[in-house]
Amino acid sequence: MSAPVPQEELPILEALVNIRNRLTALKKNRGDFIKASDVNALYQAVIKQVTKLNDVRDDTTSQNNRLDTTLADVFSLLSLFYLTIGKTRDAPATYSQIASMRQILNHMNESAVYNEADLVPFRKRISDLRQNLQRHASENKHPEAILKLLERQLSKCDSIVRNLEESLSVISEELLPIYEKLVTIRRKLVALAAKGGSQKTELKPLQDELRKIDSKRVDGKFLGPSGIVPPSQAVCSSLLEECFDISQEIKANEDSKHVATSLKPIYDRLSEIRAELEGLVLTHRWTLRETDLWNYSLSLQEIDKMRVDGKFLDSEGNRPEGQYVLLYLLRRCYGLIYRLLSSSEPVSEELTPIANKLSTVKKCLNEVLKYGGLFSPRDLYPYQLALHQIESRRQDGKFVGADGSIPEGQGTIMAHLNECHELIEMLKEAMDEGEFDEEEDEEDYGFDDDDETVSGNGGQ
Repeated sequence: MSAPVPQEELPILEALVNIRNRLTALKKNRGDFIKASDVNALYQAVIKQVTKLNDVRDDTTSQNNRLDTTLADVFSLLSLFYLTIGKTRDAPATYSQIASMRQILNHMNESAVYNEADLVPFRKRISDLRQNLQRHASENKHPEAILKLLERQLSKCDSIVRNLEESLSVISEELLPIYEKLVTIRRKLVALAAKGGSQKTELKPLQDELRKIDSKRVDGKFLGPSGIVPPSQAVCSSLLEECFDISQEIKANEDSKHVATSLKPIYDRLSEIRAELEGLVLTHRWTLRETDLWNYSLSLQEIDKMRVDGKFLDSEGNRPEGQYVLLYLLRRCYGLIYRLLSSSEPVSEELTPIANKLSTVKKCLNEVLKYGGLFSPRDLYPYQLALHQIESRRQDGKFVGADGSIPEGQGTIMAHLNECHELIEMLKEAMDEGEFDEEEDEEDYGFDDDDETVSGNGGQ
């Protein structure tokens, strides 16, 4: 239960609730592109309230009240807005990535099933984000209060990673290969448990591997090369038993479709979220507005909070079968959100259609350069026309937004544009050298003004 909000913090809470409502309303507006000026105005309002909060709290104060949860919501939403307008390298944009990373790390810590390779990308990402915050601090681009808040969140992730690394350090060198093998098998088992249809064919080889590992034990112990009993037996043995439990649950649920009836609504909701997120992973360049991830995050947090001591309970307080499946789906969804956040490009929503169009043209030019074929100078015309249409939208060398502002992503788009021009020049040189057949043909390459591939409407 959260702590009560002190009297002196109530005005701050009221202001933050108002900011959250304004952010939510802006997120729901699909009729217009999100403007950087609107986001910046809300960011300045947040800075004002964080500064007030720091004045009434000291560094040793550790609260967990409604103000803290509201501030977390505001920063999560604000962070997604920064990604949407293309300011992916700005400090506020890192908050949602840090929060998503922390959720994944907490689940890894809870399951105690991971290896060194799993921690490497998180360690690198934390280092990159910390360098980014230090750069902002040296440039005085953001108030100290904001940078301190982000550094505090990042330090929590760093602390979890260190704890996970320490847990791995207790595994003896002799048992490390067995541990790594069991981690891999467990992952395959929980993924198998979440699949539809029959799993008998895929389950059998995994069970055979488990029996092979189990056969290496003597009196329930794994032995080292010289017959000694290495430490960390409990870690490997408990993981082995858990793998056997999951395999037995898969067999038992073969006819009951994975989960108990009482948990079916949760299973269906998680499956729906996973399918939608996996679709976004494939199409995010054209269809994703980063603020849309907010609704998915809220849904997952609500489902996560339903667990008691890490398990989902039915109405009678029992732990029905299917726990592994639900936890796999929950962690899979968290991982997909983190992947989408990490892959966000530094291009504003308003310039995304142009960036997508250039990406398509560049891909086509690369394919032509790579494979050649029947080609003539006339065939370059559709690509040159597409680039001309894009360049004609610039004013004084910049792509200008509807409100006259200069959206983020100018450098990225110009880099794509220059690459396309370079590819066209390379194709011209190749034709001059006779590498392409210059036979004229009347084939239509489909790059007219109405072609969605070139017009690059970005799904807006």
